Amino acid sequence: MSVFSLLPLFLFVQKVWSTVPDDEIRWYKLSLRRTELGLIDAFNYYRSHGIEPILIKGWAAARNYPPDKPRFFGDVDLAVSPDRFDFAESVLSHPEFPRVGVDLHRGLRHLDTVEFETLYSRSLQIDIDGTMIRTLRPEDHLRVLCVHWLTDGGAYKERLWDIYYAVANRPNNFDWNLCLNSVSETRRKWMVTTIRLAEKYLGLDASDLPFADESSQIPDWLTRTLETEWATDVRLRPLHTCLRDRKAFFRQILKRLPPNPIQATIDVEGKFDERSRIPHQLGSIFVRTAPSIKRIFKTTFGKKR
Repeated sequence: MSVFSLLPLFLFVQKVWSTVPDDEIRWYKLSLRRTELGLIDAFNYYRSHGIEPILIKGWAAARNYPPDKPRFFGDVDLAVSPDRFDFAESVLSHPEFPRVGVDLHRGLRHLDTVEFETLYSRSLQIDIDGTMIRTLRPEDHLRVLCVHWLTDGGAYKERLWDIYYAVANRPNNFDWNLCLNSVSETRRKWMVTTIRLAEKYLGLDASDLPFADESSQIPDWLTRTLETEWATDVRLRPLHTCLRDRKAFFRQILKRLPPNPIQATIDVEGKFDERSRIPHQLGSIFVRTAPSIKRIFKTTFGKKR
């Protein structure tokens, strides 16, 4: 059994023991080191098969956090060129593949609209024990973090800190034009709004940002949605992960009716300032239903290894 499969248990124990800050930091460093060793093995194995992945989210987001603010994460998110995805997925299933929990992405999927080749050409490499780990440059990664947070419907307030620290601890040569204007005006507004939310709820200082003087109020429907999500203890889970728990399954069905309006807007590439969310929510049901049924079918009837 992989140590990564035990991570939820590790995090629970960590939560119990974290009443003493020093214990929390020590546990975080241990978890981080475990992840880094896994990253080295995964990158080396993929490269031995001619595949060059890009690391996103998790470890890359944690690099922006200050040393005394642990940012825990589970699996390792790796993006590969769409035309190499099928091969990369087959390599992932090799018995010799390092025992690392990898979430493999076909390009950046919905998380960004910039061509993967462009993102790759301006990506960075970070040295871990002599192995170069490829990550998105900060401008591109901030876009990915914003869209990923919104895709979850903003349900995880604690993950808004990813955006906070990506902005607050950005490098001196951070290129806001590259960050904001490489995508459509709709996606630019998504980013600006998410950063404004980090300002509103976490106290991010946005006074020196290039859009500080823009008229960009956060829509009331969006703040209502967030505060409702943060007040509930029912978190959205993939339906196929709770098939054996009838009560949890039906709670998840109810959670989706009606769809989270933030998540629905992102699903259909909608605008935050449009008056009604209903068309977006109907579109989201259409977008998500078929893949969800496919995953349920695969989980229920798929070939067992």
